[in-house]
Amino acid sequence: MRRLASIMPAAALALGLFQTPASAEVVGQVGVDWTGNDIVVEALADPKVKGVTCHVTYFDRGVIDRLKNGNWFEDPSNNSISCNQTGPIEIGDIDLSKDGDEVFRAGMSLIWKKMVVNRIYDKANDTLIYLVHTRELTDGSAKMAISTVPLYNQNPVWKNGKPKP
Repeated sequence: MRRLASIMPAAALALGLFQTPASAEVVGQVGVDWTGNDIVVEALADPKVKGVTCHVTYFDRGVIDRLKNGNWFEDPSNNSISCNQTGPIEIGDIDLSKDGDEVFRAGMSLIWKKMVVNRIYDKANDTLIYLVHTRELTDGSAKMAISTVPLYNQNPVWKNGKPKP
């Protein structure tokens, strides 16, 4: 995606089409073939839940692969996620509905395709669920992954009191 961002028109970036609620830092990049295709690993600290960090992986197509296979402005919808407690947990103002909160969003194509990480609170099991999936305008992808962070042994601090029912 870093390579993809470098080929996107400045106008799309200026319009704010690729803003994210949280920022991610590339912590690893593994080449998978001689054509420049890579698997990228990014660390994402949850902006509303201090002490939780997610690691997201995605496939970053190289220039040779883009030229050979067409579909120049899009990366595949193959993502993975793992989230863990990385410090004392402090929970801010999070959405407690079944839809949860969008924590992170990054463009995977020129305009329409985005990788999204959602956070959902499972009250019955006192657990945070992180879901990574790809959102597309017309053809949604069934490729997804989840990771959970149990809170029951963590004694998290809820900044706005106890969770709502």
